Amino acid sequence: MKTFSERAQRVDTRLGSLAVRRVGAGDMTVLWSSMFVDSHTWDSVLPLLLAGAPGRELVLIDPPGLGRSDPLSRRTSIAEAADAARDALDGLGATTPVDWVGNAFGGHVGYQLATDPSTIRSFVAISAPTEPIPAHLRRQIAVLHPILRLMGAVGPVRTAVISAMVTDASAATPGIRDVVVDSLNRPTRASMSHALRSFIIDRTDVTDRLSGIGVPSLFIASDDRGDWSPEDAQRAAASLPHATSVTIAGARTLIPLEQPSAVAQAILAFWAANESEGPRLSDIPA
Repeated sequence: MKTFSERAQRVDTRLGSLAVRRVGAGDMTVLWSSMFVDSHTWDSVLPLLLAGAPGRELVLIDPPGLGRSDPLSRRTSIAEAADAARDALDGLGATTPVDWVGNAFGGHVGYQLATDPSTIRSFVAISAPTEPIPAHLRRQIAVLHPILRLMGAVGPVRTAVISAMVTDASAATPGIRDVVVDSLNRPTRASMSHALRSFIIDRTDVTDRLSGIGVPSLFIASDDRGDWSPEDAQRAAASLPHATSVTIAGARTLIPLEQPSAVAQAILAFWAANESEGPRLSDIPA
């Protein structure tokens, strides 16, 4: 049950008006959710972060074309979504670099932003592969995409998305499954189709950007996502000057939804290490 109040607003960007939820007060921390879903995937993490890190404002943004944000009317890209995120930060009144926490799509946007320390002061990427979508997943999407475009997230599309987002155990848990299904039902068919093409099918390799990320970074992997394994996260962290990785068990893509306590613990330890006199990334629970 929520024990905090929210302030809802909308912020204009080059990719339309984005839905925003703001909780707490203090240093701005942005939480950007995964493809297919929206900011409610963070709901179970919010009270834990607010309790563990007072003096922060948590800003939850529904990505372009998803959740309650404006529908996408055209094909775009992750790079343009990052530009829209910059628009949003300006519209939200951010005057200093923010802490960025991104799940999957949110991590991909973060890879674009985190090379600029005037925008991002710390970066958490959760279940966010740095390489393009694997060939076998691309083939599966090619089969399902026309159904999504014509009929929406129904039947085999809904089943495939739920399977990709959460483990079988979580898919059988109504409270978790409902968050995913409700999120899928909010965007229009055309908007979800544009988002799928723009943010998943057209996803590019960003491994060459990693060495340019100088801000403290944390990569969180699950134990059950084939295209972002613990080893992948470790390799990504090793290519950054100030980064580490953590593996959380019992989750797939939506780790904050499936394992909120473990995610909050990792993020809070990461923030605490950054705020101490010197970085102690080894303090983060493995």
